[in-house]
Amino acid sequence: MADLVVPPLGESITEAVVSRWLKQVGEQVNDGEAVAELETDKVTVELPSPVAGVMGEQRAGQGKTVKVGEVIGAVTPGAAKAAAPAPAAAPAAAPKKDAPPPVASAATSAPTMPIEIPPSAPNAPTMVVPALRGNNGNGLDRDRLLKLSPSQRAAAREAGSLPARQPAATPAPAHAGPSDADRLAAIDPRDEAVAMSPLRRRVAERLVQAQHEAASLTTFNEVDMSAVMDMRTRYKDAFEKTHGAKLGFMSFFVAACVAACKKFPGINAELVGDHIVYKKHYDFGIAVSTPKGLVVPVLRDCDARSFADIEKGIAELAERARTGKLALPDLAGGTFTITNGGIYGSMMSTPLLNYPQTGILGMHNIVKRAMVVSNSAAGDAVVVKPMMYLALSYDHRVVDGREAVSFLVAVKERLEAPERLLVEV
Repeated sequence: MADLVVPPLGESITEAVVSRWLKQVGEQVNDGEAVAELETDKVTVELPSPVAGVMGEQRAGQGKTVKVGEVIGAVTPGAAKAAAPAPAAAPAAAPKKDAPPPVASAATSAPTMPIEIPPSAPNAPTMVVPALRGNNGNGLDRDRLLKLSPSQRAAAREAGSLPARQPAATPAPAHAGPSDADRLAAIDPRDEAVAMSPLRRRVAERLVQAQHEAASLTTFNEVDMSAVMDMRTRYKDAFEKTHGAKLGFMSFFVAACVAACKKFPGINAELVGDHIVYKKHYDFGIAVSTPKGLVVPVLRDCDARSFADIEKGIAELAERARTGKLALPDLAGGTFTITNGGIYGSMMSTPLLNYPQTGILGMHNIVKRAMVVSNSAAGDAVVVKPMMYLALSYDHRVVDGREAVSFLVAVKERLEAPERLLVEV
């Protein structure tokens, strides 16, 4: 039989989770056909069959963590009728496919804690002190003797020795409570406990890392989206007919951020030790929500792309992210990130840095609001405008507040007068 081996999954990735088996034991398999999906902390990859034949065995059940180089199954070369189906290696009592994963009981998964023997215990270890004449405690440490209970004191005088010193117990923190295992074991039958996927665990680690290692601050501004929306209305049909892509807001924001990054390079940088690395290329991460969690594929060379190239590139990355077709290179090397919570209705939020990048722009929903507009001829007037809040989170170790605010103003100015993007001013 031909072994199914977990392939190299990329730099620093040593393990994966068997997300699901695409072929079951006894099913026909073509050469190179995907038989399983492996989920890592970055991407989901398909495991192809090395030969044509029949799925012979599955040594790793769905949800099991496997190592790079590990054999997780085998394919029997030949026709389907020539191979006898072998039982899967997964436990017989494994849950059904749609059932939630079992919750480990506290009795089997909770760590056991050593029990300290108090000094008063009869079999407590003793520190022998030469006994002197009489039983009045002479020769014993008086201070320690006085700290004992009357019965312990009498026993010490009779034995001529004191109980051994016990290590000071570390006081439990004020917020200490039940262990995670205890809490899982106590979950009500109405609730469901589902293990975090490697991708979601990795996202959580990176977000916590960004909070701990970067001096993150956020500055806000608002932008009048009238000019952008008017331009889209006038040219969206011709744009789609000419380029085969829809004219969205993201191309305007990407172009505006490229222009602003060129004026304030600290936003398009990275801190390495005590050196600031200013990136001379503009590879922007575009946050995409998928059923398995948030991913940030990278759109390369944004400064060299037309509006059509930007829209096509973002659409392609988003589709590959949602269908699990992203490769590791698609997620590496970003210099700046844009995230759009507005598509879900977010009015204002504080985006977290995509560490080790020094800047991330948060877009929000567009809301019509009454704004005061100044006109030299007619004076001030109240006009209804489509407004969007923008948020820039930045690493204050690299970027000062003045630069951060100026960057956001530069983005605002180019969105409110998008013709500036065409003439690059």
